[in-house]
Amino acid sequence: MSLPPHTPPRLPPRLPVTADDIDRVVADFYAEIRKHPTLGPIFANHVTDWPEHEAKISRFWRNAILMERVYDGNPMMVHRAAGDVRPGMFTPWLDLFDTVLERQLPPGAAMGWSSLAHRIGQSLRYGVTDVATFDDGTPRLG
Repeated sequence: MSLPPHTPPRLPPRLPVTADDIDRVVADFYAEIRKHPTLGPIFANHVTDWPEHEAKISRFWRNAILMERVYDGNPMMVHRAAGDVRPGMFTPWLDLFDTVLERQLPPGAAMGWSSLAHRIGQSLRYGVTDVATFDDGTPRLG
């Protein structure tokens, strides 16, 4: 007698957000990013296929919120390797993301996702700060 392959139990979603909500937020956010005077050119330097980028970021959020195992990237390394991402860019990024969340989701879901995004953003900011310093070790905040 052989046992079926082990499938780990699926954890419940962290937030009351669906896959369709995630796709909608991501699409709206990147539409806004492309119009942003500071962030738009930075993203344009790195993103050549917007639909693929949005699909990848949707997979990231599905992992983080829905506990799906559909993303295997390393956001910290991507942001470090970009070379032109600075710690001071995370505040406008998060402000814009919050605006989209408030527009697209009910208040409780928007607040929960925002909190998660801010924790992730803080971690990325610190990771970028570690490599974005002047010769004397002072962080480049702009």
